[in-house]
Amino acid sequence: MRDQETCVVEGCGKIAERSVSGESAREAKLQVDENIRRAYLCKEHYKQYKKSTKKDRLMESLGR
Repeated sequence: MRDQETCVVEGCGKIAERSVSGESAREAKLQVDENIRRAYLCKEHYKQYKKSTKKDRLMESLGR
């Protein structure tokens, strides 16, 4: 990750911990801009992302 990215969720300006694809962030119902490719997320929003994608990740791992 580049130097000190900030969280891209609307209304949040905390330092980003992780990054995910913009499409998966939108599918997780996070309020991010429509045309971003990478979504940099702070610790709290990454936790929210993980919670909302838990079922999808589980189903994907079972399909292997």
